[in-house]
Amino acid sequence: MRNAVAVPAVPAPDPPGEPEAPARRRRARDDRGIAWLFLVPVLTGFAVFYLYPTIRGVWYSVTDYSLLNTPSFVGADNYAELVSDAKFWGSLRVTAYYVVLNIGSQTLLALGLAALMHRLTRSVVVRATLLLPWLVPNVTVALLWMWLLDANLGFVNHLLSAVGLPTTGFLRSPDFAMPSIALINTWAYTGYTALLLYAGMLQIPQHLYESASLDGAGELRMFRRITLPLLRPILALVLVVSLIGSFQIFDTVAVTTKGDPVGATRVIYYYIYQQAFTYFHMGYAAAAAMVLVVILGVLTAVQMRLLRASRSDLT
Repeated sequence: MRNAVAVPAVPAPDPPGEPEAPARRRRARDDRGIAWLFLVPVLTGFAVFYLYPTIRGVWYSVTDYSLLNTPSFVGADNYAELVSDAKFWGSLRVTAYYVVLNIGSQTLLALGLAALMHRLTRSVVVRATLLLPWLVPNVTVALLWMWLLDANLGFVNHLLSAVGLPTTGFLRSPDFAMPSIALINTWAYTGYTALLLYAGMLQIPQHLYESASLDGAGELRMFRRITLPLLRPILALVLVVSLIGSFQIFDTVAVTTKGDPVGATRVIYYYIYQQAFTYFHMGYAAAAAMVLVVILGVLTAVQMRLLRASRSDLT
């Protein structure tokens, strides 16, 4: 029997039209270089406007910086003072109250508007109209509503008087000031939030609603059993963005009430502003800002986990 002769394996040629392997690797390296080149402006902006200020803020939070002196290291003294600062904790309570009012009213109204647009009309005019309040600068919105809610000349009080209801100074009352500010921002942002939710609803397959309708399900049941479960990732995004934005409220308070009456609208951002630019306690204000960052990070992580934002029922 003759011994078998080993035949050297011949590499299979590349498919016609395909570049050789070294050429493909070289082109991939070139593409990565171009990608990094395009990322340079974004990374530069992030480093200059976010990373560097954050590092400076962390440094200032452990100093006694006051804009008038050279910062000197004081360790955790600012944080220890925050623990016993009743005004700081009061501003957090006021902010939490605002967050509940604003997110609750805004989300419910936005869900209702988005559902109506999704099931009844998809008019571009309606969508553009809903977006108009969001396009108006916050300072302008605050000034507009400050005049509308004025105790003496405001249209709202004139309307209440015309129908026989008692008038009130909405922005001067400790009981009505914060709900009024929450409603102002709800008016301004509900349209934008509704459009985000509406965009999420458009991703839900229409045949699910048709099948449910054939089975006798009404609009309310379809909303609870189909729309809400499949809208969960978008709803989680909206709630997280609304949460962060609500904790950052400043301009509406600064224009309308300046934290009054008797601290009823002194939210955490306005408190930090007062410490930094009214009392020149920059180090102390930086420490309060760092605590706010930690609070927002924890709340965002909890919210994302509870809502299972990374998973969708839509497959």
